[in-house]
Amino acid sequence: MSVLVVGLSHRSAPVEVLERLAVAPGDVPKLLEEMLDRSHVEEAVVLSTCNRIEVCAVVDAFHGGLGDVTDVLGGYAGVPIGELSDHLFVHYAGSAVQHLFQLAAGLDSMVVGESQILGQLRSAYAVADEAGSVGKVLHELVQQALRVGKRVHAGTGIDEAGASVVSEALRDADRELDGLAGARAVIVGAGAMGALAAAHLRRAGAGEIVVANRSVSGGERLVEKVTEHGVPARSASLDDLATEFASADLVVACTGAIGHVVGVDPVAAALATPRERPLVICDLGLPRDVDPAVGELAGVRMVDLITLQRRLLDAADGGSVAAAQEMVDAEAQQYLAGQRSAEVTPTVTALRRRASEVVDAELLRLDSRLPGLDGQVREELSRTVRRVVDKLLHTPTVQVKRLAEGPDGDSYAAALRTLFELDPQAAAAVAAPVRGTDASVDGSDVGAALNAPLDPVPSIGSRPPEQVS
Repeated sequence: MSVLVVGLSHRSAPVEVLERLAVAPGDVPKLLEEMLDRSHVEEAVVLSTCNRIEVCAVVDAFHGGLGDVTDVLGGYAGVPIGELSDHLFVHYAGSAVQHLFQLAAGLDSMVVGESQILGQLRSAYAVADEAGSVGKVLHELVQQALRVGKRVHAGTGIDEAGASVVSEALRDADRELDGLAGARAVIVGAGAMGALAAAHLRRAGAGEIVVANRSVSGGERLVEKVTEHGVPARSASLDDLATEFASADLVVACTGAIGHVVGVDPVAAALATPRERPLVICDLGLPRDVDPAVGELAGVRMVDLITLQRRLLDAADGGSVAAAQEMVDAEAQQYLAGQRSAEVTPTVTALRRRASEVVDAELLRLDSRLPGLDGQVREELSRTVRRVVDKLLHTPTVQVKRLAEGPDGDSYAAALRTLFELDPQAAAAVAAPVRGTDASVDGSDVGAALNAPLDPVPSIGSRPPEQVS
């Protein structure tokens, strides 16, 4: 079994494409169920955020697993996967491990170093675990990715500024409004991003925060947290957006809903009231919460994922990023080495079992040939033979475990199985092959990969077939 990651992100696709594949939170369990119903997928986790949609799966073959995952994604999006293939990225085996560690460290985020991805990955795992789509492989991998992410954030300066998509959007809003101090803000959506926006606005000295949420109780909970810090706040209905927008300076929309929550009419009605400053609207939803036509209205300044993507795509640099990448690389290599070492253990166990069986058989033969042999003598002979066998096996078994940690470690386990005729089909005797540590494809290579024939089963750390390398 091997790990396969398939997805789209702000780095591989424009927001318009990401929207087509956006997964509503309530649809994730169904999507996971469809993944597991496919013949090549054993485990799966779906990560859907404001700038990425990824499936991390355990599959029994590269092409078969890729075909199953992309079929499910294409079916959910309602479009042929071929229309999305130019924007898909694919990571396999060791490359998938490396990618997940980078992801958890914030190195693949739109705002490099942001720490919100840790919570998003943790939530994605929890949903998959609840749906029963997480097994031993993804449990260990995701938990290790979370640990690596925490260590990178704690051990480097990558998140010193505490930046996030929300903070970057509000930075643009601050520039448009000549400051957020005293501003009246309407937050549409009371989820994690809405709470983060409220925290940033509170620290920026906002004059009033209005929370409009589909669930009244959810909006009131966020209002309560805001007022606890001394900032005037109240909740409002989504039906009253036009009224609330009329006296607002800033709107932050982040509901996670499928479909536009903020249309042209309420914004146009609000703009009919004379105002000194433009109405700044930050649309952080994927798919977009705000009708794109709103940005064409006079008096509106739109900040959305498209503008942020353009501004932030190549913004990351510096020593903290290099240090974080170095930590991720080291952690990934250590994890893969540990996996390879663990995978050779069944072969070593099978070898020792074979040796024990040979010793037992020879002792039985001795009993038949010398039935009158003194019991104490027999016991001493048995101990001596077993000590000789243990000493002969000690060095090769220790060495094969050490050598298995290298990128070609599977060859040593394979040699043992061949030399001692260990049954490769017996579960206790099989050490899955581990050849490489890096394999990924993206863009135009995905279409070719989807049409290629199925492959033998590789394992974590192995390379996919040469035709997609």
